[in-house]
Amino acid sequence: MPELPEVETTRLGIKPHIDQQIITQVIIRQPRLRWPIPPEITSVLIDQKIKEVTRRAKYLLLKTALGTLILHLGMSGSLRILPSEVLPNKHDHIDFIFNNKICLRFNDPRRFGCVLWTQDAPENHPLLKHLGPEPLSSAFDGDYLFAQSRKRSTPIKNFIMDSQMVVGVGNIYANEALFYTGLHPQEKAGKIKVARYHHLADNIKIILANAIKIGGTTLRNFSGSDGKPGYFKQLLKVYGRAGLSCLQCNAILVEIRLGQRTTVYCPQCQK
Repeated sequence: MPELPEVETTRLGIKPHIDQQIITQVIIRQPRLRWPIPPEITSVLIDQKIKEVTRRAKYLLLKTALGTLILHLGMSGSLRILPSEVLPNKHDHIDFIFNNKICLRFNDPRRFGCVLWTQDAPENHPLLKHLGPEPLSSAFDGDYLFAQSRKRSTPIKNFIMDSQMVVGVGNIYANEALFYTGLHPQEKAGKIKVARYHHLADNIKIILANAIKIGGTTLRNFSGSDGKPGYFKQLLKVYGRAGLSCLQCNAILVEIRLGQRTTVYCPQCQK
């Protein structure tokens, strides 16, 4: 599943093409995604201008005067910017055509993504209203993590991956942040001191910001919005390297399952 940097890379890729542009047509070829695509968008969105292209967690928000489109890429979804005359391929489920003859095309082979519509404030939508702070915002820091973690016996990796605590720290980046902080992924969140949380929060911010800058980590079903894959995977220190030597101390990296997710750590650097 694309993680926060991949979604932010997509947002940055599509924004220059559709921001302040007017929707002239909406074509729905396959309405059955994770949730049915609201059929009314083929009419209510016509002549609506995209006033803002933002992101909340892994959701892309296309805001108009009438309401907001909420898009999620799911397991295998992607968005492409194409000339409107380009014919669709298999799994191209929905097109948004704009007055500048640009098409924003949503492709999703596994159909776990979503395209939803709300006329209310998007932050009040059931999918968004219980989410924690953005990891790159000022609301997220070591003091916040420390306060939220008190009396919690949850493993620290599960804790920072909980979207109600903080959004967007997916499996890849949780592995990396814990390595850089020297924290064992199974350490209980409530046992970690505030100074370590400051270090962890700083590392989460740095790692995510670097991944966004580079263009996101390439996953099997994701490439950047311009069709070019990201290259952050070349900089990963532990994720995907189980059984190889730690790049810091040469110990053999260990893989376990934690919260049904692959977890890789260094037994020397993360005692």
